[in-house]
Amino acid sequence: MTIVNLRTMAINQSGTIVAVKVGGELGRRIREMGLVPGTEITIKQRAPLNDPVALRVMGGTLTLRNNEADYIEVEVAS
Repeated sequence: MTIVNLRTMAINQSGTIVAVKVGGELGRRIREMGLVPGTEITIKQRAPLNDPVALRVMGGTLTLRNNEADYIEVEVAS
C-alpha cells in the first residue's frame, strides 16, 4: 500500500483516507463532510483545469478544491 495526497490521485482510483492534516475551520469543514480517517473514497472526475475534483464518498458525491485536497492523505493499492 502507498500513501498519496488526494490531489495526485487519478480518475477512478480508490483508496482509504489515513489523515486530514489541517486544523481550524477548514479541518472541521472537511471532517463534517465525512472525510475522516478510515473513509473509502473514489475519484470520479475533474474539471477541465483539474480543479475542483469530484469524489465518491459513502454513496454520495462531493467536490473539493485542490487546495483543500492537499491536506488529505489517502492509502491506495500500489
